[in-house]
Amino acid sequence: MAYRYGDRYQTTMFPESIEDYVSAHDPVRAYDAFVEAIDLSSTGIPLDSNQVGNPEYDPKAMVKLLLYGYSYGIRSSRKLERAIHHNVSFIWLMGGLQPDHKTIALFRMNNKEALARILKECARLCIKLGLIEGNTLFVDGSKIRANASINNTWTAEKAARCLQKVDRRINEILNECAATDAQEQHADSLVKLKEELANKEALKSTIESIVKELKNEQKKSLNTVDPECVKVKGRQGTHAGYNGQVVVDKKHGLIVNTDVVNDSNDSRQFASQIEQANETIKAAGRHPGGCVAACGDAGYANTEQLKKIDDAGIAVIVPSQKQAAHDRKVSAFSKERFTYNAAKDCYLCPAGQEIERSHVSLVKRHILYRFKDAALCRNCRHYGVCTTSQRGRAIIRLIEEETKVKLERYYRTPEAQEVYALRKQKVELPFGHMKRNLGVTSFLLRGLRGVNAEMSLLGTCFNIARMITLLGVGPLSSGLCC
Repeated sequence: MAYRYGDRYQTTMFPESIEDYVSAHDPVRAYDAFVEAIDLSSTGIPLDSNQVGNPEYDPKAMVKLLLYGYSYGIRSSRKLERAIHHNVSFIWLMGGLQPDHKTIALFRMNNKEALARILKECARLCIKLGLIEGNTLFVDGSKIRANASINNTWTAEKAARCLQKVDRRINEILNECAATDAQEQHADSLVKLKEELANKEALKSTIESIVKELKNEQKKSLNTVDPECVKVKGRQGTHAGYNGQVVVDKKHGLIVNTDVVNDSNDSRQFASQIEQANETIKAAGRHPGGCVAACGDAGYANTEQLKKIDDAGIAVIVPSQKQAAHDRKVSAFSKERFTYNAAKDCYLCPAGQEIERSHVSLVKRHILYRFKDAALCRNCRHYGVCTTSQRGRAIIRLIEEETKVKLERYYRTPEAQEVYALRKQKVELPFGHMKRNLGVTSFLLRGLRGVNAEMSLLGTCFNIARMITLLGVGPLSSGLCC
């Protein structure tokens, strides 16, 4: 059987213009049309073609390059530089422009705040095209590694241990230097000891500055490479990272808002994330009052946060930790077996004894109820099973307990269950796309401003990919150009 052989010296005719390099239905045209459709000046990127001095690369072209590159998992500035030399779709997108990797990295670095607003412009376009309704919103978070090692994270305890070791080594070096001076020998060794002494003193100074910063800013830990990241726990273990947040719309699962916070869990994020998404919806004129319902998993079950959204007239669909643990058994003496008497502000235990209010903790935001006479509890036949405390059984009631009970009751309704059943397929899909399809295992930029810019780009990439799936390249490009 014959073979086909290539010939690098065969004369070929390339298209006469770069425009002919890609077909009319190539996905790259959708990314081009999207950037042309948004108002870049509103994001904060200056657009002034009359500037004096050495000409800059077109900001629109640079944004197109970043968006298209991120959409195919190409985030490194060096890889983007190679792509605009060798990849036909990148060559078409840039119109033949070939910025080097330093220029690309500098543009991304200097426009962090502007890039963080790209998703808001994307969400407004989706609302304009009728792809986002803004009625029901889903929120979820995922841990993403920072561009820093966990080994660079310092705590007060770690710093104290290291200072102790450094001080001990400094004393040893000083003693060795004194002995060497006395013997007037091994001059080379003395030089090395003095160099090590200088290094140890510099290390001691660095650690002392870390301890001072931990104390001044009242932080539990500090990463010296990326000071704004925190310790986060994921499936791959504990590492330095951030907590990425997304809010998606029910209709097509398109992202309305992204955010990155340096909280290691989601318990304080529900209200702020829904409020940010509502601002985008209101600004687009879709719903003057914002969304109708907001849904999240049990990780957002913070009653104070949920109350803020509930007070705004938005239906909150978030299970409590108790409701999330379906297999949790209610024992004979669990809190549910104690009856609250609102008139007397006390609890009645299963034996019929009153447990009165003891004190209020404004820090923990709860009220503690305890027996005024602990002997009543100790003499009860259930003592030892209900409680073993010498002070008697105690009951904790949240200050916002009524709101908690109300939301738990609403979560059990059929309409709430119908919405919650959609949560996984709507809000967890974006993180799956980012981490699996785009290979985002960690952020490239450092600091909250940098990671928020990257999260905005990733969210926009997801939305554009979904829009292409829903409408097709041709209709989407036409719709964006209108």
